Amino acid sequence: MLDDISSAEKYIYMETYKFANDETGWMFRDLLVLKAKQGVKVKLMVDSWGVSYTEAFFTELINNGGEVRFFRKIRFTFDFFTKNHRRNHRKVLVIDDHICYIGSANVTGYSLDWRESVLRMTGGIAEVFKKSFLESYKIYNKYIINKFSFKKIIHYHDFEIVQDNPSIYRQQIKNKLERIIAKAKKEVLIETPYFLPGYKLRKILSRVANKGVNVTVILPQHSDVRAVDLLRNKYMGFYFKNKVRIVFYTPNNLHAKLILVDGEVFGLGSPNFDYRSFRYQHEIMLFGKHKGIVEEIRQHLANTMQHCLEFDHIAWMRRPKFEKLLGWLLLPFRHLF
Repeated sequence: MLDDISSAEKYIYMETYKFANDETGWMFRDLLVLKAKQGVKVKLMVDSWGVSYTEAFFTELINNGGEVRFFRKIRFTFDFFTKNHRRNHRKVLVIDDHICYIGSANVTGYSLDWRESVLRMTGGIAEVFKKSFLESYKIYNKYIINKFSFKKIIHYHDFEIVQDNPSIYRQQIKNKLERIIAKAKKEVLIETPYFLPGYKLRKILSRVANKGVNVTVILPQHSDVRAVDLLRNKYMGFYFKNKVRIVFYTPNNLHAKLILVDGEVFGLGSPNFDYRSFRYQHEIMLFGKHKGIVEEIRQHLANTMQHCLEFDHIAWMRRPKFEKLLGWLLLPFRHLF
């Protein structure tokens, strides 16, 4: 990625949830400054919830012509949570109408250690992602969004780029996932750090599994959000009973977000399999049947599986009563994690 940024000649458009004030963040920032000094157009959008600093962090970039926008700045008002809950969780990078990236990784040092999923593509599809970025860039400071609003699904050859605005009524990424899982004939592989699917998606997963489809969900053994782990664990008995296989990635945190159905249809992008991504966040996901990408994802999943442990139902049944209680107490707040 850094090599592609270094070779940029016309523009660099980057959209990310977190841009850390650490060595990785400094490295990216300083490279963007260098490219701006060389006359390359730089547009950067980071989410205000995902950073711990102000515009001063990017002063040199701005002074050299770079544009930096903080998506929906945090506002301390009487309805603080409502005003600030809808975040931009997308991770997109577009360079020179020719190179684009989409995936799960933020610009942070810990992303280098976590298990991530990022796809690099070249060619005309980069211009499609450019258009998507610019549309997102325009609404960086808007809060009020019509509850029935939605972005069009973008079709490019055999690809579908599905984008979501926060909405309880129109959750296009979730709907797409439900459709491709429901059509599965042989296998469904899901890799996600946070697994809190709603009732309908849980039922679809259990239905196809009970029909003989091999459904496997890969999760981190311990994610970076303990509350989510406690909540997801509450449903493990349901998945076990309904033949949905759960495995846990053990070396470190797993942050990848992707799906592979029947070894033919893939989905990869920024959303987690949870209420918050589907309802409250700006997300983007790429779907398709490109054989080369499918093979890359297949290899990625196979490598992940080499470092996984099977869900232990007996150990789950014997988990401390306090953990069971916390799972129940957190249940009313499942939409917020």
